[in-house]
Amino acid sequence: MNFPADYEVPKVWQWNQANGGEFANINRPVAGPTHDKELPVGQHPLQLYSLATPNGVKVTVMLEELLALGHRGAEYDAWLINIREGDQFGSGFVAVNPNSKIPALMDRSTAEPTRVFESGSILLYLAEKFGAFLPRDHAKRAECLSWLFWQMGSAPYLGGGFGHFYAYAPMKIEYCIDRFTMEVKRQLDVLDRRLADHEYLAGDEYTIADIAVWPWYGGVIADNSYNAAEFLDGASYTNVLRWQKKIADRPAVQRGRRVNRIVGPEELQVRERHDASDIS
Repeated sequence: MNFPADYEVPKVWQWNQANGGEFANINRPVAGPTHDKELPVGQHPLQLYSLATPNGVKVTVMLEELLALGHRGAEYDAWLINIREGDQFGSGFVAVNPNSKIPALMDRSTAEPTRVFESGSILLYLAEKFGAFLPRDHAKRAECLSWLFWQMGSAPYLGGGFGHFYAYAPMKIEYCIDRFTMEVKRQLDVLDRRLADHEYLAGDEYTIADIAVWPWYGGVIADNSYNAAEFLDGASYTNVLRWQKKIADRPAVQRGRRVNRIVGPEELQVRERHDASDIS
């Protein structure tokens, strides 16, 4: 077993920023702002502060899907929050999301501006506000919400666990990679079994459950995340692959995944979005 040999667990943990590796500027053991910085405000009712990580993509896809349905009240400004530069610790952003994580949304169409944080909460808020992508039937709604919250509980294993130790950790630790790979493959099997006899996660209807799960599990199985599709034997999850491609082909999804993107081909990057014409 591949273990670091020289680490002894201290009686009381102390923060050593040098151990943060690639994410030393992102993670810290305390909350609150590190600097004063107001957030910009655009012309639309919905103000999104985000980055095109899987959690950020959930919300921009949702907004583009709402616009595609004709919900003009879903027009939005998407402002870039560069987490590698510490934008999430500015006082304005912390006021919208005290947890200092993207995405965060301000709805200025309400009598008093409404803040919404956590990506799953934002999807549910928008689905209820516009009456879309959330089934009205009691049982189907419950199924949809179960898969939405399944994703919220599962993503830390995929991103913070597997993705970190497989792709980003400064050293490869067999125990950590094995532990999180096992759980991610179990989760992919959960999805594959569900999608074996259902077109979408909640049944025959495309919902916020699919919008939440797709950027994470669709991304890793399509080799858009962590370069791990081969390692995870992604080709064996045929039902997930079918579902992934069906969603990836949606024009609103293609638009949404470009918003607040700062990596990859330059022609696919839309750092900020303030009008539909910004996404050519």
